[in-house]
Amino acid sequence: MGSRLLNIQRRAAEHGRLRTGYTQGNRPVKSATWVVTSHSEEHVRKAAELWGGTPETWKPLNSTTAQWRVITKASSIEALITPGDPLNQYNELWSAGGCQRRCDGQTELLSRQRCICLAQFGEGWHQQKKGTVCSATSRFNVMLPDLSGMGMWRAETHSFYAASEWGGMVDMVLAGTDGKGFVPVTLRIEPRQVVREGKTKKFPVVVVELRGVTPRQALAGPMSTAMALDPSGTRAVAALEAPRPDYLALAEGALTSDDVRDIWMQAQDAKHVHFKGEDELSKQLMAIAARKDEEAASARKASPVEPDADGVYPAEVVDESSSSTWPAVAQAGSAS
Repeated sequence: MGSRLLNIQRRAAEHGRLRTGYTQGNRPVKSATWVVTSHSEEHVRKAAELWGGTPETWKPLNSTTAQWRVITKASSIEALITPGDPLNQYNELWSAGGCQRRCDGQTELLSRQRCICLAQFGEGWHQQKKGTVCSATSRFNVMLPDLSGMGMWRAETHSFYAASEWGGMVDMVLAGTDGKGFVPVTLRIEPRQVVREGKTKKFPVVVVELRGVTPRQALAGPMSTAMALDPSGTRAVAALEAPRPDYLALAEGALTSDDVRDIWMQAQDAKHVHFKGEDELSKQLMAIAARKDEEAASARKASPVEPDADGVYPAEVVDESSSSTWPAVAQAGSAS
């Protein structure tokens, strides 16, 4: 094994952020689903494929550098806790000029004073108006196994409630694994509410849960990378099965729209499309079938078929209605 610099901490590059809110103009908006942001268009487009949403360019507040983001449709995503301690927590107060306070709960580290918020407001300091006291800021570095690259993604929350829950979860995992190996988890945005002084306040909290493994497995020591990547073993089973056909390529090579419909029926038998044709693959196959019909109609207009001297056409032309097994929307499309 090669040598390493001993005075430099080794860490993976940060690919982007996992957020629970976004900005509309200059107004912050809380989100019930994950918002994925990155400088990499590729990462964001892949996230949109996995979790829905529309990729777009975006500039963070007080920044002149454009990034990419997607407001996904997923409130839960799969992730991996990586070796080492993935959690970083401080009570922080930020302004346009940068970080004004960073406190570990006892000492404000920039001024080396005793916790200013605690001295000012007592134990209930976190209930004070935002901007007047620090926010409990938790930064959780995870790997997203289904996105490209070997870097880290940072989930960040300013929730006082999430701070204690994340810390407890990570401490238990580290106690079992000694910070070695990967641990599969789910990051889930959970809506909650509290009642204070007769008023109900609703807010999202990010919950970190074990995924596909039991506490016994997670606390028994470092698990294998293969198990962390596929705790249920379903991917290993799928790898032994025949590869999924490239239905779109088969459809493009088909001669007629009827052949495309046959390909859709094969996909339906394999449960790769929805029987109502509401999935994306069905819609793409329907579009190809409609195009085949248009091409055939254009060819007939360009070179009309003429009967021979006996009035017989060289081939019998049959105009049948669309098969009832093809989705209704495809029948409507082929009728044109």
